[in-house]
Amino acid sequence: MTTNDFVQIGFFLVILLLLVKPLGGYMASVFSDTPNRLTRFGGGAERLIYRLCGIRQDEDMGWKRYALAVLVFNVLGLLVVYALQRLQQWLPLNPQHFAAVSPDSALNTAISFASNTNWQGYGGESTMSYFTQMLGLAVQNFLSAATGIAVLIAIIRGFSRRSALGLGNFWVDMTRSTLYILMPLSLVLTLLLVSQGVVQNFKSYVDVPVVQTTTVSEPVLDASGAAVKDKAGNPVMKPTEVSTQTLPMGPAASQIAIKQLGTNGGGFFNVNSAHPYENPTPFSNFLELLSILLIPAALCYTFGELVKDKRQGWALLAVMLVIFVPLLIACTVAEQAGNPAFNALHVDQTASALQAGGNMEGKETRFGIVNSTLWATATTAASNGSVNAMHDSFTPLGGLIPMWLMQLGEVIFGGVGCGLYGMLAFAVVAVFIAGLMVGRTPEYLGKKIEAYEMKMASLAVLLPCALVVIGTAIAVMVPAGFAGVANPGAHGFTEMLYAVSSASNNNGSAFGGLSANTPFWNVLLGICMFLARFPLIIAMLAMAGALAAKRHVPATAGTLPTHTPLFVTLLACVVIVIGALTFLPALALGPIAEYLMSAH
Repeated sequence: MTTNDFVQIGFFLVILLLLVKPLGGYMASVFSDTPNRLTRFGGGAERLIYRLCGIRQDEDMGWKRYALAVLVFNVLGLLVVYALQRLQQWLPLNPQHFAAVSPDSALNTAISFASNTNWQGYGGESTMSYFTQMLGLAVQNFLSAATGIAVLIAIIRGFSRRSALGLGNFWVDMTRSTLYILMPLSLVLTLLLVSQGVVQNFKSYVDVPVVQTTTVSEPVLDASGAAVKDKAGNPVMKPTEVSTQTLPMGPAASQIAIKQLGTNGGGFFNVNSAHPYENPTPFSNFLELLSILLIPAALCYTFGELVKDKRQGWALLAVMLVIFVPLLIACTVAEQAGNPAFNALHVDQTASALQAGGNMEGKETRFGIVNSTLWATATTAASNGSVNAMHDSFTPLGGLIPMWLMQLGEVIFGGVGCGLYGMLAFAVVAVFIAGLMVGRTPEYLGKKIEAYEMKMASLAVLLPCALVVIGTAIAVMVPAGFAGVANPGAHGFTEMLYAVSSASNNNGSAFGGLSANTPFWNVLLGICMFLARFPLIIAMLAMAGALAAKRHVPATAGTLPTHTPLFVTLLACVVIVIGALTFLPALALGPIAEYLMSAH
């Protein structure tokens, strides 16, 4: 790595950390139980929403009612997004006259956006109307992110309350998450992105003449639109002159802002943030990258504020950084070392002479390697899923890093809200392990961790792991699974493993090289996305309900401090060991095997 690489990474991390406290403190005020200037300022709009929706602001929900509200609200949102896609050809704001989305793709997309995964098996600019993009996908970006924040706040109340039966009100938490946090931040980011040239309009697509006319081969189609084939069964091709290029338009900036801030990641355009209309300048790249980690990082400080011990929040943030920074550096080093297969062909030369500048395949030259690897690690650490480079073109070890970050459970920053409550599940497991070492009942934040809490935390930790290994096993056993794989051998297996890992951890990024918009993959990944989101929410709310009913236990000489470097190290090791033990065999068959084969 060069000095320039360290400067860029260091500058990004410094700006991120400088924003943690002010934004984290602001969000703590939003969810404070006591009135403050912020809630008084927006109180009129907030009360109007409650009145229109019939919400009783003072109602305190037990964990079961809270969980039921989460499920009902998100399933209804899922159905609305599905309906919009199936009916879009008859709905307004469809200047390109796009047809209805197929049932399996529409179902996959509806589950994807409701679960905050935003996996996309389609090209946005060639499939979705403006109406579907705005009313369906952009709105769901807000609601799925707000759901994650609301659930986190309820879980925090489980730790902070004493002998209580309720965890708060889901509808109030949802409203405040959207009204005070997501909407203002999205408005600011949208304006900044528009200033950089990100498109935001309702124009029809524009055809412009190309600088140089080219000729391409296209299949001959019959009257029904099917390809005409010769006697050998091959499509009949005809030369076609290309003299124009179609430029997609649309309300992109507003959706891009919330997709990044809400760790949704669903791109308005097919190639996501590698598209010049979605991410045109280095400054827009920095803003979008920063917004991916901004709220997940700041929520750590919010956690410390709400449990009345800021050290706890800083400790969890430290765990995330302890894992994230070394993996970021490892990914950058792997990409700058170049492709091992290319180097193996020229063993008589030095590596520096073989691929000067490193592996630039699949990357935008305007961003370079360090901004590509920084984005790749941030988006997979944060359950965001947007990309500004194609992970399928990374080196074997460079591509391993983003995939393993997802497989660690999406808790290294993770999604908005869900990343931190996933880390809290690991923290419960860590204090339980520490309790076994010293032979006493474990405690966390003054609450005893007993069998029920361990069962719920274990379920939250292990369910995504199970979905990845079981889903991948199913995919490699059936012909429909590997039919869409573009590459043979270890790399093809990596493509399949990455897709299931992305869906099973609610990430949504795509490795590439896999034709996943088929009934098999749409159904399999849809099931993984749904089960990776909502059963985990139920388990964590159940644990929070049990903790809220317990009394506070004063710390004694035998209590493990959970804000010290010792606990930070223990928790980081628990996260890494669980990820390593679960996925090392699969990684050995995929990226590790590919590296060993290509290096020799």
